[in-house]
Amino acid sequence: MSTSPNASSATFSLIIVGDEILSGKRQDKHLAKVIKLLSARGLALATAEYVGDDRPRIEAALRRAFARSRETGEIVFSTGGIGATPDDHTRQCAAAALDVPLALHPQAEALIRERMRDVAREQGVAYEPDRADNVHRLNMGVFPDGAEIIPNPYNKIPGFSVGDVHFVPGFPVMAWPMIEGLLDTKYAHLHRHDAYIEKSVIVFGAMEATLTPLMEAVERDHPGVKVFSLPSVDHPQYGKHIDLGVKGTPDVVDAAYMQLRAGLVALDVTLGPELAR
Repeated sequence: MSTSPNASSATFSLIIVGDEILSGKRQDKHLAKVIKLLSARGLALATAEYVGDDRPRIEAALRRAFARSRETGEIVFSTGGIGATPDDHTRQCAAAALDVPLALHPQAEALIRERMRDVAREQGVAYEPDRADNVHRLNMGVFPDGAEIIPNPYNKIPGFSVGDVHFVPGFPVMAWPMIEGLLDTKYAHLHRHDAYIEKSVIVFGAMEATLTPLMEAVERDHPGVKVFSLPSVDHPQYGKHIDLGVKGTPDVVDAAYMQLRAGLVALDVTLGPELAR
């Protein structure tokens, strides 16, 4: 059983499956989009992982994902590999990672058959349920035993969920509405109205090692705040600098940033523009 996540402790992770991403044949679009979908709801992505079409690696990644979900309530989205061609392994690997059999999900079967009837009608031909290719298409509804379906508004072919681990196709036109649907239904209670903000300042002529004690002091004095340091050596506008700041909820960020900035003034470093996000 997974630990039920709440708004203050929920973490999200993403697994992107597919050789085509790692080989460079296709550019991944899921990572940026999922970050955007979460950010719009005051949420954030904790981890992301790319896995090729290799069963042992996919199974290992999913075993880790299921373990994190059970132990901490982590919410995991996995994209890709849930089709029914020989290079699609995610459904089988999910079942293996859970040590459960695969089974044709009755709701998935009904939706796939409905989709096949729709296609036959659009093409002006008779629907033949026992035709070999139509029988094969039912494999797209074979999920780990006990899974629940994820509605697919694009073509009705569902994805599936096991607890808080969710599997959607690799096609963005399908995957993104399915993930968004989950965020706005199952996880609507996690949306944060006190979303994280960031405040930072551009610092010139300082080394991170010099700034570390100040960063540690700010985190120690302001629980819930994270201090970040983003050095750059060739920024087109600022050149060599450090973007130093704090992030957290609005109720704690202002005081933490004031302490950070005061500490920088005391260190007599050169400060540039201040940024708020």
